[in-house]
Amino acid sequence: MTSAVRLTGLHKTYAGSTTPALDGISLDVPAGSLYGLLGPNGAGKTTTIGICTTRVRPTAGTALVAGHNVVDAPEAVRRRIGVASQALTLDRSCSVAQNIYYHCRYFGIPRHEARLRTTELLERFRIADRAEAMPTSLSGGLAQRVQLARAIAHRPTVLFLDEPTAGLDPQSRLALWDLVRGLIAEGITVVLTTHYMEEADQLCDRLAVVDHGRILAEGTPAALKQQAGGSAVVDVTLAGSHEAARAAVAAVVGVRELHDTARGLRILVAPEDAGVPRVVAAVAAFGLNDLKVVEPSLETVFIGLTGRDLRE
Repeated sequence: MTSAVRLTGLHKTYAGSTTPALDGISLDVPAGSLYGLLGPNGAGKTTTIGICTTRVRPTAGTALVAGHNVVDAPEAVRRRIGVASQALTLDRSCSVAQNIYYHCRYFGIPRHEARLRTTELLERFRIADRAEAMPTSLSGGLAQRVQLARAIAHRPTVLFLDEPTAGLDPQSRLALWDLVRGLIAEGITVVLTTHYMEEADQLCDRLAVVDHGRILAEGTPAALKQQAGGSAVVDVTLAGSHEAARAAVAAVVGVRELHDTARGLRILVAPEDAGVPRVVAAVAAFGLNDLKVVEPSLETVFIGLTGRDLRE
């Protein structure tokens, strides 16, 4: 199997709505990869994950997960997937160890093997010292580690992570990144939704930017930064006339946006075809005191594709 998830012409319109939540989503997630879905609130990410995990039925199109159709064979799909979301879904009446053990039993793993698997995961996810703790006593980072351990306890083929690091402190986020990288090394396919651009850039092999139920761009993070509207940001501090410098920069080929700052200009420029050197040459005659260049980022790509308007 070369594709762990394959979506073709996926549409979803909820009852009572005339606006589609998904409007023809098609994508292919290679087996053994980490694939990211980026998009503003209401973009369609959650609906896409809902269909892939059999919780939402598509209006049209097909979704194959681990080789099985989510509509025709939902039980087969559920046996082969794991799911972890940002919300705490651990059983609050069970300890950390019991959450993992009973998950194993639910998927038909014999008692002895389930006990061994629980012990293994408690050690691997560095939560053995909290085995008897109740979920409500855990910090956000610990709770997410338990949820991730539980999600893979039955050895799924595909793991869906929905905003897994939302609200976590930087140390907990980095720890979770290391655990996810370890899963990829084992051959598990991971589909991740996130609002953190750095997270997508650091973790994802490929990603799709989704908005209004459509894929706006798809590819590797590096390719998206170079091809999908990524702009280098040039910040200059000037001793001379800002107005004269602004006029000179505005005439440079490749300048996409130009903004005044307290001490100079912020210039968004196409990084290809020597756009940055041309900008530097244009401002050099106007008392250039300082210059900083930031290469294209997923954030600039994301804003360029989805806009700057706030979403509820």
